[in-house]
This record gives sequence, C-alpha cells and structure tokens, in this order.
Amino acid sequence: MNDRIQSAARRTALMAGLATGLFLTGCGTQAAPQPPSLNLADRVTDLAANRSGSQVSLTWTMPKKNTDKLLLKGIVTARVCRKEGAGACVEAGTEVSFAPGAEAAFTDTLPAPLATGAPRPLSYFVELRNRNGRSAGLSNAAEVLAGEAPAPVTQLTAEVRKRGVVLHWAPVPEQEPSAIRLHRKLLTPPAAKPHEGLLAPQPEPAEQSLLVDSCAPEGRVGECRALDKQIRFGQSYEYRAQRVARVTVDGKTLELAGELSAPVRVEATDIFPPAVPTNLAAVATAGENGAGPAIDVSWQPVADPGLAGYAVYRREGDGAWQRISSAVPLVPPAFRDAQVQPGHTYRYAVSAVAQNGHESARSAEAEESVPNP
Repeated sequence: MNDRIQSAARRTALMAGLATGLFLTGCGTQAAPQPPSLNLADRVTDLAANRSGSQVSLTWTMPKKNTDKLLLKGIVTARVCRKEGAGACVEAGTEVSFAPGAEAAFTDTLPAPLATGAPRPLSYFVELRNRNGRSAGLSNAAEVLAGEAPAPVTQLTAEVRKRGVVLHWAPVPEQEPSAIRLHRKLLTPPAAKPHEGLLAPQPEPAEQSLLVDSCAPEGRVGECRALDKQIRFGQSYEYRAQRVARVTVDGKTLELAGELSAPVRVEATDIFPPAVPTNLAAVATAGENGAGPAIDVSWQPVADPGLAGYAVYRREGDGAWQRISSAVPLVPPAFRDAQVQPGHTYRYAVSAVAQNGHESARSAEAEESVPNP
C-alpha cells in the first residue's frame, strides 16, 4: 500500500516538474539546442552562357543569403563545371571567389575535343561551396553548343553614307547556312544634360546588335554588305562582326557563333547635301492692281529631316547663274520673281539647303518668257 502511494507521489511530482519546465521555457529560459548552421550559400539561379569562337563567357549573380536565410559573410568560392550529354560535370578551370551579391563572370576556353566536330549540346553549371567544401547543389543549366564554330569574319570595313553606315566583309565558301551578327558600340559619351520634353530624342543605347543575312559564297551573285540605318550623325561608333550558325538539336534551335572580328571605328559626320528638288515649274503672271509682271516658280518639296530650306537661281540665255532668293533659305517650295522685264526669257533652277549648310546640286531647269504688254 505504501509502495503504491509513493509511486503515485513520484508521478505527480514528475508531471509538475515537466509543467513547470514548459512554463519556464515559455518565459525566456533556454530552449532545446538547435543544430548549427552549415552556412551553405543559396543556389545560383540565373547562370547564362554565351559562346564566341572557342571561348564561353558565363555570368551570374552571387546570392546574398545562405540556405538558413541569413546574410552571407566573406567571399564565397564558386566551382564551374561543364557537362556533355549524360556524362559527368567536368571542372572548367580553377575555382574562383566572389563577394555575396556580386555580379560574377567567368570565361572558359574550350579544349580541342569540344571545339571541333558536329554541333552538340554542352551545359554549364556553377556550384557555391562553403569552407568545408559543401554546397546547396548545382545552379541552373546554361546551354551552348560544342563543335566547330563558323569561320571568323575578316576584312570588315565601315563607310558613312547619307542613309547610314554601310558595312562590308569578305565572303567565304560556307557548307552550312549562317548569318552575320553585327555588334555596335557607342563611343561618344552621352550629353551631360539630355534634352527634355515629349519630342526629345530618346538616349541612344551604349551597345546594340543586329542579325543580318550572310552573303553568298564567292563565285555566286551576292554581296557581303549591310546597312545600319539607326546611327545618329555627330556620334562615333565601333563595329565588330561574327558569323552565327543556327542549329536545331533535340527540337531546340541554338546558335553557334564564331569569333568576333577586329573592330572598325567610324565618325558619323553629316557631310551630305539634301536631295535635289524635282518637278520645277515656272509660270508668268500679268501685273495686277498696278503691279508689274512676275514669274511664279514652284517645285516638289524635299523630304529630308535635316532640311533648312531652298535657294532659287536664275539666268538669261547662256549667262551665269545668279541666286535671286535671300541668303536665308526659303521654307515654302515656291518663289515669286518680280524682277522681270516684258519680252525677256528666263531660266530657273532650285537647290535644297541642309541645316549644316551643305547645298544640293541645282534642279533641272525651267524656262519661262514674260509676254509684252
């Protein structure tokens, strides 16, 4: 009997102790110990890869936190590997280190076996390791094509024309269809204070690329050239070019790009006159309300964004041309010549004048006679 009483008392005391322990824990006493953090950096999720010739450029953003959602401290070691098909992920060089949150970059030079042969998928991964060599896993896959790249572009030249920059390059016999990617870089620094307002031009991108058709091989009809119409006069540009083959592998279309060409630079200076005016007509009118006779001259307007106006010229017979309009270019495409004499025949021509002062050639002549009273 006493044993049963003592046992019941011990159970009651034990339950009271547990309840007290729980209560005290809730009041701020130490809880059960938690497992230590492994300090594993979060996985990279934005890895991107771009191949040019035998080099592959990788870019990604380093995470700022670890898998426990705590801020990372100190530099983080990154291992880069590449994987062909179902094979193992092979190291792509020595490990590199970056600060948390940094914009990371890595360049891999493909070994000969991966830079030759038929096009085939090649995947890159980044793995972030802690001091103990452990990681949260591989990054997303960034895919390029292994295999022989297209031939490099050679003899690239650039010439400024009225319509833009004309680029030329040397043709090569091509076994597979390819295109040309033109890379343009703006060398002129942007204005310190851009223009404001609804009609103000938008800032020009620092870098742009354009994919154009390649030319036909030598011996066939075709010319290796392209026209960049998006330039702005007064700016300086640098161009580079590379051949790009588009290959379909496993139902996906991927690009295999050759090496970038040597750069060429151009100064886009506007030294070009406007177009020559057309459809010039001259019509004599009799004097009215006491005014003397006159000849009305008109022509087709010139569509040119840099046009300032027009200049009108006149001559009699085979005499020299004389400008009869004012020094300031005319804005409307019409002019009245009141300095004429009855019985005389006059010849007229018109030119277009640009805002930079350059003047077009004179138009075709128009002849008109002033009748005698």
